[in-house]
Amino acid sequence: MQHTSHLLMIQPVHFSFNDETAVNNSFQNKSDQSNVQTKAREEFEQFITVLRAHDIDVTVVEDSPNPHTPDSIFPNNWISFHDDGSICLYPMFAINRRLERKPSVLTAIQQKFVITHTNDFTRHENDSLFLEGTGSMVLDRENKIAYACLSPRTNQLVLDEFCTTMHFKGVSFVAVDAAGDPIYHTNVMMCVADDYVVICLDSIRDVEEKNNVIASIQHSGKIIIEIDFSQMNQFAGNMLQVHNAKGEKFLVMSSQAFNALRPDQIEKIHVFNKIIHSDITTIETNGGGSARCMMAEIFLPLK
Repeated sequence: MQHTSHLLMIQPVHFSFNDETAVNNSFQNKSDQSNVQTKAREEFEQFITVLRAHDIDVTVVEDSPNPHTPDSIFPNNWISFHDDGSICLYPMFAINRRLERKPSVLTAIQQKFVITHTNDFTRHENDSLFLEGTGSMVLDRENKIAYACLSPRTNQLVLDEFCTTMHFKGVSFVAVDAAGDPIYHTNVMMCVADDYVVICLDSIRDVEEKNNVIASIQHSGKIIIEIDFSQMNQFAGNMLQVHNAKGEKFLVMSSQAFNALRPDQIEKIHVFNKIIHSDITTIETNGGGSARCMMAEIFLPLK
């Protein structure tokens, strides 16, 4: 199945602007707020409330103050969970983000779900080769396709190893922002749902690569809902489709992303599912990531 009703989210204790990730994340902007952690915690709690109000299961793990991990609120970059009972651990660009791989997270997961084996790709950090989970890759889980825009955080060699290990087909390309700079993570420019894909096609400059992506999407039977650079910059590509205990489907996004969408785009999305959104402006501004980055889908078997 493309989507799940189980999510992992990490409650922040020291959320802040991360200088180590800002070097290649143009979506990050240091705010003037002195109470960034307090505001981020409030936004996080409200987001959880919204998700649970729609009967979506969220496993919340509170981060630990030590070691200091300012981006722990974005767990989907270092771990992914799969329906064969496996988990994948990924090599991270920022040294302080590697510290997010804390045993307490896996302990909490194993209380509810079955983990049968681990695929560990983190050794590639020794060679400065990175693949930051479902930030670097946007997975079409039903059709076993991994879409990936190559960047300092998304290496072709590691992508190939993931695809070989997990039996996915890799569709890689180069995507840039309006200024021509590489987009750091694929999941800010595209979202794959069960019957549609939200994508900023303008970010793929190479015609052959763009046509290859379009052909792959269309061959998988999904329609394309296109967004522009301005909408992408407001995180309108950073979305995740989920379902609840009743099987109702939703597309989850931030309020900023929702407000960036045109009425016709919203109408197209509503053909397939309802929309859930929550205000996470402080997190988006300082973290350079949005709603999708905060949610790690859990496809593991339940105990």
